[in-house]
Amino acid sequence: MTDAPLYVVLNRSGDEFGEYHRFLDGAPARMVYLTTPGGLPALDQDGATELHVLDSLAHDDLLPLVRAVADRHGRPAAVFGQSEYDILTAARLTAGLGVTGGYGLDLVSRFKDKPTMKQAVAEAGVRVPRFRHLDDTPDADTLLADLGKEFPLVLKPRSAAGSQGVQVVRTRAELAAALDGLDPAAYECEEYVDGDILHVDGVYRAGARHFATVSRYVNTCLDYIRGLPLGSVLLDDGPERDRVTAFADDCLRALGLADGAFHLEVIRRADGELVFLEVGLRPGGAQVPFLHADLYGIDLFAEAFRAAIGLPPLWHGSREPAAGGWLIYPAPDRIPAWISDRSDVPDGVAELYHYELPAVGQVFTTPGSYDEGAGIFRFRGADAASVHRAVRTVLGQYQVRTEPQGHPAATPGRHRG
Repeated sequence: MTDAPLYVVLNRSGDEFGEYHRFLDGAPARMVYLTTPGGLPALDQDGATELHVLDSLAHDDLLPLVRAVADRHGRPAAVFGQSEYDILTAARLTAGLGVTGGYGLDLVSRFKDKPTMKQAVAEAGVRVPRFRHLDDTPDADTLLADLGKEFPLVLKPRSAAGSQGVQVVRTRAELAAALDGLDPAAYECEEYVDGDILHVDGVYRAGARHFATVSRYVNTCLDYIRGLPLGSVLLDDGPERDRVTAFADDCLRALGLADGAFHLEVIRRADGELVFLEVGLRPGGAQVPFLHADLYGIDLFAEAFRAAIGLPPLWHGSREPAAGGWLIYPAPDRIPAWISDRSDVPDGVAELYHYELPAVGQVFTTPGSYDEGAGIFRFRGADAASVHRAVRTVLGQYQVRTEPQGHPAATPGRHRG
């Protein structure tokens, strides 16, 4: 194994999507894991060349450690991070160590920095929201003039994910107040484009689409941050799905993706026009990877890892039509909090095949995420319409009540089905 390629992996995932030894599928490798404590259970600890459990996966904390790893074992063949929080760090480590494999810093920057991302897509002739970075600290009037003097406008962190820090402003006074004290180097401003939000999930290999699906969100990621449930339903095969995947191809080619997994979001306006929203160089979060494994037998995280380090894909099945969707309820926005009451599993929803419900008395001590919530549901059905009805039925029936502090003893775990 001393001649096997050395891979350095930044890991936060403690479930099956962090099982890199399984992703290798027998390919020779020496694995060095840099993991948070929560990611440790998924890893092959006995088979690791080195394993380091760290509270921080920040670049400046990892660089001396990765240099020491390279001194002991030779230069890595690739440095890989699957989380949105680690992709740029892995690329910076790749550049700093002169690693030739994995994702380069230029590619990752196009997928991480929203103005750079939109500029590349726009230069390819694809419709994007009008946008402006805030590097030169423009005032409200300058932004309004540049973006068409129309409200609403959206202020976004340039590199954050999951709608963190996003603000929708609807008046000049709101815009001026939002700009006050904002770090201009970290934000952009763009026009608000109204319409359905779709997400395209898949894998590119050798510059071509290897696998892709299209889904329509139920509510939005911004709604989820504000306390509403979030879900999506896969589009049926047909002309609309084909049109959206072709649009996604245009965006991904503009960004220079050859090999990798992606989660791309598109706005479909009422008149049918498609507008690029943003894209991640990774599989989608929430229940997206679980649903795709259940319906298509594809492990998007395994495919992402193999694409990034140059191994051939594992999934070679045909993408037969499938209908499905998912729904998650957010954790309490004020913590600590506990579940004081909740509904039972909704009745009469044949499409509901998997659920995870919090126990009454369960305590939430950390902010909610797309991986944990106060109710998780997955659906499969005959077509998109039946799945969408099932999602709406659960939205109408399932309720959860939380109370702050002063809680009884925690009840661990979830009810699963």
